[in-house]
Amino acid sequence: MYDISTRKRALALVSQGRSLNSVSKETGISRASLRSWQLRIEPLPRMRVQAEPCTRCQCTPEPPENAREYSYLLGLYLGDGCVSAHPRTGYYLRIACADAWPGLVDACEAAMRAVNPTRSAYRTRAQGCVSVVSYSQHWPCLFPQHGPGKKHERPIVLEAWQQQIVDEFPWEFIRGLVHSDGCRITNWATRMVAGERKRYEYPRYFFTNMSADILRLYTDTLDKVGVEWKLARRSRKAENISVAKRASVALMDQHIGPKY
Repeated sequence: MYDISTRKRALALVSQGRSLNSVSKETGISRASLRSWQLRIEPLPRMRVQAEPCTRCQCTPEPPENAREYSYLLGLYLGDGCVSAHPRTGYYLRIACADAWPGLVDACEAAMRAVNPTRSAYRTRAQGCVSVVSYSQHWPCLFPQHGPGKKHERPIVLEAWQQQIVDEFPWEFIRGLVHSDGCRITNWATRMVAGERKRYEYPRYFFTNMSADILRLYTDTLDKVGVEWKLARRSRKAENISVAKRASVALMDQHIGPKY
């Protein structure tokens, strides 16, 4: 038996347009139970995502309310996100996060809830990763970079209101990019000191992406916050941006830090 709150939560997920199969996998409730709750004589009230008037569907869109969270979410979206049409609820935003970083998954969901006008988000699991997903008719308005094809095969240019947010919250934008397509690693090297070979370790940050436009957005923002960077070796058609200078790494550690 399931209590009333469990049934309401499950039916709320179904009412967002999700399939019974996906809701069953997420909640552990059988599809038969979900179907019976939908069709019973006195069904539980089905929660619907109410369409809200969009102030961003005009020629001069307004910035979202939670600009700090949006800046972080924008970085995540440009790295590992996509916006797709949904037949019932408009569009959904999906951002893939590796299982190895549960803190990143939590931060992604929190930012998505803060930015989404419906304040809703949920998680779906796949092998090795978690996708944080949220439905809204406004995602193409909030992420006008949405379009057909892969990001590195089309121009990625920020709208003026997006650039203003990035300029106001540059570290959040950098954090989103690093959390999606970047990492903090520890390199090591050896050198002879007084006839003895000693090992030295030093941290550095990498950011890897195939889009020249996204790389430029990253490096332009690094320049604005005073982080020195250089182009590292190319890997599988992607370019690597390295931050290795001690002072710059210290700045990155202060505002970004390793994933967790």
